[in-house]
Amino acid sequence: MRLRRVVAAVATTLAATTAVLAGPTPAQAVAAVTLANTISLSNCSASLVRYPTSVSTDRAMMLTNGHCYEGGLIPAGTVLQNRTSSRTGSLLNSSGRAVATVRADRILYATMTRTDVTLYRLTSTYATLSSNYGATALTISASHPTAGSSITIPSSYWKRIWNCKIDSFVSTLREDEWTWRDSIRYDTNCDTIHGTSGSPIVDATSGQIVGINNTGNDDGEMCTLNNPCEVDANGTTHAYQGQSYGEQTYWFNTCLTSTRTIDLTISGCLLAKP
Repeated sequence: MRLRRVVAAVATTLAATTAVLAGPTPAQAVAAVTLANTISLSNCSASLVRYPTSVSTDRAMMLTNGHCYEGGLIPAGTVLQNRTSSRTGSLLNSSGRAVATVRADRILYATMTRTDVTLYRLTSTYATLSSNYGATALTISASHPTAGSSITIPSSYWKRIWNCKIDSFVSTLREDEWTWRDSIRYDTNCDTIHGTSGSPIVDATSGQIVGINNTGNDDGEMCTLNNPCEVDANGTTHAYQGQSYGEQTYWFNTCLTSTRTIDLTISGCLLAKP
């Protein structure tokens, strides 16, 4: 997993409305991805996010990995929902400078089962963050990403941006006790590193989040911690040293009520249940 490691490394260095928050349309040009609207955590990267149906008066949300949860690695088969939290992070501008400290008051959903995500509710609304800091949340795409698509992975922890492509999708990815489904496999030149955990995977065409960066095979080992393996249809495992992966995020949209609450009992909801 792409958590921060204690190593001798040096980091490289829209206005809100009361209606549905505006996102890019196919006819609009999508601005180049920067570090704006990413959030630096103590051990991981994160980002300011919204659903396609979010409105400016909603509480803002922060997205990172399940393995970045402040309580430590979440055991396989465990789902956390509506837990209190006081997690803080630094909201960055386009140049990577911290412009505000944001605080969570609730974990809306967190798991390391099927996917690897923690979604927090912040104490501020989208309107407040836009008015005070010019922040515009990234939209969590409602669609499955496409193989071959160009993607950008902005890491708030390292203040560095990776430009990559989606190579393909892995039906079953296993690391230690955890199993993830329909994972995103990057092209072989996409060399994300520890500390990039929780970075959003942004589609270069739509400007929307299609996934969240979470792991890579460090040592060529098979299915061990920091060495995920791909499991094929007949159960055979394959490990590729240096290969990096992400997890899809459109699943959140399959579990939303009309008031944008996560309801795991909704028919077709893809998120793991407790």
